[in-house]
Amino acid sequence: MGDAAGIGPEIIAKAFREQPELLRGCFVAGDVGTMRRAASVVVRAGQMALPVAVITSPAQAPDVPPHCIAVLQVAETLAPVAWGMISKLAGAFAGRCVLWAADAALSQQVCAIVTAPLHKEALSAAGDPFDRFPGHTELLQDRAANHLGKHVSDVPVRMMLANDELRIVLVSIHISLRHAIEAVTFENVLQTVRITHAALSRILGRAPRIAVAGLNPHAGEGGLFGREELDIISPAIHAARQEGCDVSGPWAPDTIFMRTRLKPGVASEFDVVVAMYHDQGLIPVKYLGVEKGVNVTLGLPLVRTSPDHGTAFDIAGSGVADASSLLEAIRVARTLTGG
Repeated sequence: MGDAAGIGPEIIAKAFREQPELLRGCFVAGDVGTMRRAASVVVRAGQMALPVAVITSPAQAPDVPPHCIAVLQVAETLAPVAWGMISKLAGAFAGRCVLWAADAALSQQVCAIVTAPLHKEALSAAGDPFDRFPGHTELLQDRAANHLGKHVSDVPVRMMLANDELRIVLVSIHISLRHAIEAVTFENVLQTVRITHAALSRILGRAPRIAVAGLNPHAGEGGLFGREELDIISPAIHAARQEGCDVSGPWAPDTIFMRTRLKPGVASEFDVVVAMYHDQGLIPVKYLGVEKGVNVTLGLPLVRTSPDHGTAFDIAGSGVADASSLLEAIRVARTLTGG
């Protein structure tokens, strides 16, 4: 369901209203009262709020009729929280929703998870165990590692942001820029290429053409602007090639995204870009349209997608939030599970 104080519940309600056939068999792991409130704020003139059907197990979801929001209450009833305000209660409930969904996916009760936005400050304010995790990805990684009986470091994951024109996989995600630069290591770059190759091979049905962005301006300009490309990134690319990956670079970060962008009538040079840190990769893909972007977590033993935007506290409760990215995340999840 995402954070109850943000736009997550209302874009879910909009998705059920706008494309009921796409949502057949889907249900909300969340709070019944919150979803009823969300359904009421997305009503247009002359419409009635979509009814909420309370289910007690995922198996009941396919029997819920169209134009009805199926909700499974995953924890004790959540008291109403103020729209657009950081709430530790909402943060804790959002975290419980993620953990419930992860366990359901890992036990094969559901075939995929589509996560609505949570608020990182609210998650942190919720305290233990949620304050140990910056966001969805890290929560899911930890839960998957526990399920597999492995240390979390043995279940490496990566974030892929994708839309109709561009796919980006990140070496690091929710850490400071200083720490992100430190995370550009031979092992991390090689591991990112490996995960990208394996995941995109399954999605595309062939080996993906992977472009690796440099860290420094002009990819270091032969060492003039930094040696990370020479000493770290290039050796990792070479090692990945030796393993059979179709990968090249490091390419200048200011042009590689344009060379990879898929446009009508123009063949792109690459299928995906491996970017060195969060903003390097997310700025170009979000510039093309936040409403079109989808976040796919690669490396997990489950399918997880999410919209490419946050909780939008500034418009929460107004009913104006756009459900396009959530709908696209649902489509991608269905594609990845063969549904």
